Amino acid sequence: MNVDLKLKPYYLTTAQIRWVDETIAKMSIDEKIGQLFVHMTGAGPHEDAVIKDIAQTKMGGIRFLPLPKTDMWEMNRLYQKHSKIPVLSAVNVEAGGNGATKDGTVVGQEIKVAATGDPLLAYKFGQICGKEAVATGANWAFSPIVDITYNWHNPVISTRAWGNDPDLVLELSKQYFRGMNESNIVCAMKHFPGDGRDERDQHVATSVNDLSCSEWDETYGKVFRGLIDAGVESVMTGHIMLPAYQKHFTPGTRDEELVPATVSKELLTDLLRGKLGFNGLIVTDASHMVGLTGRTKRSEMVPAAIMAGNDMFLFYNDVEEDFKFMKDAYLDGRLTEARLLDALHRILGIKAHLHLDRFTLSDFPELSGLDIIGCETHKKVAFEVADKSITLAKQVGPSPFPVTPEKYPRMLLVPVGPETNPILALAGMGADGTGLKEQLTVQLKSHGFIVDVYVDPVKNMMDMLSRMTQEEQAKYQDMMRNTQGHKGVYGNKQQVAYLHEHYDIVIAFANVNASMRTTQRLEWAISKGGWDNPWYVNELPTIFVSFQCPFHLADVSQIKNYVNAYDADGITIKAFVDKLVGASTFQGKSTVDVFCGMIDTRF
Repeated sequence: MNVDLKLKPYYLTTAQIRWVDETIAKMSIDEKIGQLFVHMTGAGPHEDAVIKDIAQTKMGGIRFLPLPKTDMWEMNRLYQKHSKIPVLSAVNVEAGGNGATKDGTVVGQEIKVAATGDPLLAYKFGQICGKEAVATGANWAFSPIVDITYNWHNPVISTRAWGNDPDLVLELSKQYFRGMNESNIVCAMKHFPGDGRDERDQHVATSVNDLSCSEWDETYGKVFRGLIDAGVESVMTGHIMLPAYQKHFTPGTRDEELVPATVSKELLTDLLRGKLGFNGLIVTDASHMVGLTGRTKRSEMVPAAIMAGNDMFLFYNDVEEDFKFMKDAYLDGRLTEARLLDALHRILGIKAHLHLDRFTLSDFPELSGLDIIGCETHKKVAFEVADKSITLAKQVGPSPFPVTPEKYPRMLLVPVGPETNPILALAGMGADGTGLKEQLTVQLKSHGFIVDVYVDPVKNMMDMLSRMTQEEQAKYQDMMRNTQGHKGVYGNKQQVAYLHEHYDIVIAFANVNASMRTTQRLEWAISKGGWDNPWYVNELPTIFVSFQCPFHLADVSQIKNYVNAYDADGITIKAFVDKLVGASTFQGKSTVDVFCGMIDTRF
């Protein structure tokens, strides 16, 4: 056993260490194996289902998809009530309390908070996340994200990371951690050894951090070491390769022998525990991501993750099968007794650090504590973040601001696709932007604008054709050929004069968050330039607003007035409209290269 539970980040007393040792000594083999797993449970707040779930898995940790706060509270209460050893209950509070419950306060992803330029708001962000998570009974946060946005193509951290400056990432992560630490909750910084170098999302492909050892030390290593020194309790490993350090610790490693950090002893035991001196708990990222599962047999990968240095394994693929893979490896010696005991001491050490060694149900948060979730105090911080973060990232030539009905009475709203990923809302990973078009329309009309919303003619036509019989489709196509005549494929376009006759200004906007996809790039209905692709910037005043990804200038470099709002939460939409009409000023500061390293995006 290599862990000293008296040291950072545990700081356990002699009595607490005795509880850890005695609890492990009393465990059956199945109970020891169960402690290694964090279970994504779907039992719901139903006592019989919870009892059955615990009996089957004997899990050391749980994670729920966010539900209404009373349901979250009851689920946590039931799992603690019936677990022989109290569980670690994890939440993804990356954007606010909404990662713990559907009722939670949406503050915004890290880039939004960073754009305020105010470290105090990063601290308040952590406070809100901690207080709202703990109120539901959670005790473990999979945050902060300490990745660095070096590659604008990367779709998974474009809004989830603070920015592209390691010093800024470290400062704001420490502030967030300080705010979280005021509640009885532990943090897991992620994703070791650091995402953001290549353009792939670990959900769908293995990512590679291509830095040399010295370059990594000065950037990602600096951030990880800084948070370790600050006392962060756990680290989540990413399905990310770090070739330089794997080859450094095992000279002669061939390229084809490179593996993600999740199953790399060199990266977890030699680098994270050895060189960086991390003494806390290590947990894998979700084990069903293709960035991991595509690299080795699952029967080998499940125990290999623990042998590499992880202490907990995040999510079963199949409960019975994965449990068997882990237990079989222990019985045949591939998962050693020493490594199992080391992991168990770290798991129970964190539980004792949370005072779960003396937990009784009377210690569980009171139901009345849920009142803090979504409270007015927290909403005021969220609005302050929205107000200070919205960024006028590009302004070239005459300014159209403020946009008033007197100057521009007739407005065209142009939604640009693809839509944001709805699964993010289900997973509690930020605002999904539902109703963005409708909310914008209502708010702009309330200010006195005459608002039209552009309807994609291609999508409109395809929707109509899908409702027709084959005979009706043939008649429609004949009619189109007869009426369109020489216009052909250009029939869905309008004369420039039409724009001037009907509109005074255009607001184009995108709501693209591509996490769990392969790209965050914009897509056009009509490839040669329909109204969704704003080619007309020299014809009418045009403003482009991104409500998610901060890198859309790469696809609309011709835009002269470009705004990053960072999310499509209702508070953010209101704050943007206020700035549009001149009720407030743009204050946000870009913490990434919004120009994407391109020359034409700047003029």
